[in-house]
Amino acid sequence: MEFLTIDTWPPASLTDYRPQLETGNVLYFPTTPFSFPAESQDFLRSLDFAGKAIHKNIAYRPASDRVTGFEGTPEQQQHLLAVMRDYSRTVIAFTASLLPEYAAAWKLDYASFRPLEESSRDLPVNKRNDLLHTDAFPSRPTHGDLILRVFTNIHPSKTRNWITTDPFPALAEKYARAAGLDRIAANTWSEPAARVLHSIGLPVVPRSPYDRFMLHFHEYLKRNTDFQQNCPKYRFDFPPGSTWLTFTDVLPHSVHSGQHALEQTFIISKSSLSRAENAPVRILERLYGKPLVAA
Repeated sequence: MEFLTIDTWPPASLTDYRPQLETGNVLYFPTTPFSFPAESQDFLRSLDFAGKAIHKNIAYRPASDRVTGFEGTPEQQQHLLAVMRDYSRTVIAFTASLLPEYAAAWKLDYASFRPLEESSRDLPVNKRNDLLHTDAFPSRPTHGDLILRVFTNIHPSKTRNWITTDPFPALAEKYARAAGLDRIAANTWSEPAARVLHSIGLPVVPRSPYDRFMLHFHEYLKRNTDFQQNCPKYRFDFPPGSTWLTFTDVLPHSVHSGQHALEQTFIISKSSLSRAENAPVRILERLYGKPLVAA
């Protein structure tokens, strides 16, 4: 696992960064390579969450152009929507220029603002950010596509401190079967039944065997004390004003401290990878010996 530093943007000539990302590395920009106005950053940092309906973060949903996770005055809500919309669109344009092969087939997911200090969060185990984990979304299965996330630290003075470990291939080889890969993948009833229930309007999420395993693996890693204590660990402190991106279902990661971070998520089609065999779904299929998503 490496951090690949990019000091200048735009570059004199484009580089295909897909191979580095797909093997669990981080692309790191010491200076954020796109414009996000200082007044917008000041507004986000000034929001008062005392007594507000704050969840893990504030989420902006590009498809419906709305913000969730914060209750303020109508003026605050409109200003927040405008700021998050601007951030999301700016990051989307930047990432499309950085990774055009992905942009041709990606799906836009949420942008988010993480306003609270991570080191003092009181959360259930499965929601804790300070435990090493790979990402999986309970309400938004990827069906074998990958989760790419672009992060920006807008705190004026604090670093955002990550711990990572060896990427998904090594992790799957060591832990996938112990986590129940064979049992979960063999349960072929769940997805067809969920699709029927979903089709008649019930709030049931159809998940492929791959998605069921990845959601389970997310929590298995967080609850595995031996893994949390004894796996190899690599630390990186992202300074104020920096931006970084990585596949968060390929690179296990945790956030030990930091406040005021922004993030935009993309779902990257496995068909657009530089090497499709690097996708977590393909790694798990090789271990299991059968397909884990529909053709």
